[in-house]
Amino acid sequence: MAAPRAAPPRSPPAPRRPRLLLPLLLPLLLPAPSDGLGHSAELAFAVEPSDDVAVPGQPIVLGCRVEGTPPVRITWRKNGVELLESTHSTLLANGSLMIRHFRLDRGGSPSDEGDYECVAQNRFGLVVSRKARIQAATMSDFHVHPQATVGEEGGVARFQCQIHGLPKPLITWEKNRVPIDTDNERYTLLPKGVLQITGLRAEDSGVFHCVASNIASVRVSHGARLTVSGSGSGAYKEPMILVGPENLTLTVHQTAVLECVATGNPRPIVSWSRLDGRPIGVEGIQVLGTGNLIISDVTVQHSGVYVCAANRPGTRVRRTAQGRLVVQAPAEFVQHPQSISRPAGTTAMFTCQAQGEPPPHVTWLKNGQVLGPGGHVRLKNNNSTLTISGIGPEDEAIYQCVAENSAGSSQASARLTVLWAEGLPGPPLNVQAVSLSPTEVRVSWNEPLVNTKEIIGYVLHIRKAADPPELEYQEAVSKNTFQHLVSDLEPSTAYSFYIKAYTPRGASSASAPVLASTLGEAPAPPPLSVRVLGGSSLQLLWEPWPRLAQHEGGFKLFYRPASRASFTGPVLLPATVSSYNLSQLDPTTVYEVKLLAYNQHGEGNATVRFVSLRGASERTALSPPCDCRKEEPTNQTSTTGIVIGIHIGVTCIIFCVLFLLFGQRGRVLLCKDVENQLSTPQGPRSPRDPSILALNGAGRRERGQDKKRVDMKELEQLFPPAGAAGQPDPRPVQDPGDPALCEETQFSMLPLEGFSLLEEMTSEAKSPFAGPAAALPPQDGGPGFLSEGQATRASTAPAAQPAHSGQ
Repeated sequence: MAAPRAAPPRSPPAPRRPRLLLPLLLPLLLPAPSDGLGHSAELAFAVEPSDDVAVPGQPIVLGCRVEGTPPVRITWRKNGVELLESTHSTLLANGSLMIRHFRLDRGGSPSDEGDYECVAQNRFGLVVSRKARIQAATMSDFHVHPQATVGEEGGVARFQCQIHGLPKPLITWEKNRVPIDTDNERYTLLPKGVLQITGLRAEDSGVFHCVASNIASVRVSHGARLTVSGSGSGAYKEPMILVGPENLTLTVHQTAVLECVATGNPRPIVSWSRLDGRPIGVEGIQVLGTGNLIISDVTVQHSGVYVCAANRPGTRVRRTAQGRLVVQAPAEFVQHPQSISRPAGTTAMFTCQAQGEPPPHVTWLKNGQVLGPGGHVRLKNNNSTLTISGIGPEDEAIYQCVAENSAGSSQASARLTVLWAEGLPGPPLNVQAVSLSPTEVRVSWNEPLVNTKEIIGYVLHIRKAADPPELEYQEAVSKNTFQHLVSDLEPSTAYSFYIKAYTPRGASSASAPVLASTLGEAPAPPPLSVRVLGGSSLQLLWEPWPRLAQHEGGFKLFYRPASRASFTGPVLLPATVSSYNLSQLDPTTVYEVKLLAYNQHGEGNATVRFVSLRGASERTALSPPCDCRKEEPTNQTSTTGIVIGIHIGVTCIIFCVLFLLFGQRGRVLLCKDVENQLSTPQGPRSPRDPSILALNGAGRRERGQDKKRVDMKELEQLFPPAGAAGQPDPRPVQDPGDPALCEETQFSMLPLEGFSLLEEMTSEAKSPFAGPAAALPPQDGGPGFLSEGQATRASTAPAAQPAHSGQ
């Protein structure tokens, strides 16, 4: 955000010096007005004490006013200890505390500094106010004095002083023992003790003092002389930031002062921005002097990193400095706990949510005492939820939620009322638990002393002693039964038991809990797996048993060659171990491995495995050993095998397709020949008829049956039957002229055009039968007549030649 050109900057108005005036104390000294029966039933604070600074030797009053059903008793605590009333401290009629003469720890008398709490109590319970920290007003010596400075006319001078005090001291400046005129627009006074003078002139020379004051004292720093020399040379100077913003940590509603002093020639332009890119805004923002950023009434949203930039006018030359502003917010409640009424034996829940910066820590109080988890009390969700199960008369109280962080604390309260029905039975008596086995416990009890006629049954509450209450489970028991066997328990485990009697109107209070531990037993056989690491090594693996170590247990390992009678071992292994390696074994021997678990109750059954190293030794001889525990990042061998497998599969598919094509081709030729021989003659055709050239059936009919037998022999040579090569065909011999042969072939009615296309595809595939057929001599049938095989190849020869010429 660029520094706007505003009215002449002035120093922020100085806060007035605090004074203890009697009119301001009167409302605290007078008793609170009484409204008779109009009191609220809830006990709550109308006024709580707040942090304050006291002047030693002067009085101070800590305010407290409580509303609730009378009578209400009010006391005070200091540092957690009840403060007794005395002549030094007096409890006022309205509940406020007055300390007549505030004192420090001097001469053996105790100091009045500390944390104070107002405590209010009536018949419903007790509440405690927020903590109020009371400190004595102090003023230290200056730990930073202003330093002498020499500046040029038109330049910038800066003085700074630092001092600690409570309350925070007010800083003013004097020049030659005269207060500085704050109306001078060239003088800028920052609240943190900085004086800036811009546009230096000769009359600015002099001695400057820093004056700090609060209710405790007034301090004056050493003098620092300012010397203003002649005017500068006017030469160009790079922009430079003399002082940048500091890191600040403030509380909401305070004022943040981010300083930025820049020099250069020409005079640089100072601008501000946030590092996160969010806008700074304009509300509560002002600029003092030549570039100091003031943020009034800061909030948490003002937290961030602020960047001061000094830019040379008309260029992009700039220098930057940055500082972080952290704004803290005291804890405040988003959701207050609500007072509730619940029947005895049920569950009560309070919810309390607080926010602040940093996030507050939540604690719970019961009648003013810190309440922690345990028993039937549970805290969840970062202590924001309080749950009390199985409530009884002892749980009736006022519960407080206290939220606290480094910026402050806050409290809210709620009351729990336990509804108790008349005539309910008392708690069951003489509850006992006896362990019978590793998994069973018998619980017995006696019926309550009073109001037993309406009892309809009992409920036994069971949980592991180490588990939280929410893991509890229940088992119901009939009203005439006064013992119950609890089964399916874990061995060597402590359990907690208590019991309630139930009636149609509600449950009794719980009996006193009893503890019992189940008996121990030897552990079960461990699951064992064996891995062969090499020709002479084994790795044994099993699951770890953490509970085994709790019962002084472990594992025992035995092994031997199967042919021997005695085992090697035991090898004792701790319960935390889950593997073991055996080495230097005989690779030609079968080994027996036995693993068992043991504890303080004895040894469990063993798990037995038989392992042979023979196969592993043979593989090791053929290939170098590998570390089976390593995983190679690449699988080149597997990838190569997959690629080779794919190529082999594709090649097989191609051969199968070709085989089917040529097989169907032979059957088509055979069926066509039979069909033409059995068909009625259509009369003479011209030798130029394409059908005669393609399938010379008419010529064959004129040549008689002998010629037909010759043609079929040629086909059998091209497409040998399944029984060829000396293998007798088990199938019955079928005459080629049998029409049934053609009925089996789906291409028997294929038109000539499709047949020619099939032959072209076959020739392009470079059939091995094309060469010998083309060399057959002409048959005796007259000029222009070819045999069936020759006619087929003649029709496809022109298509085949270009394919060969291109190779």
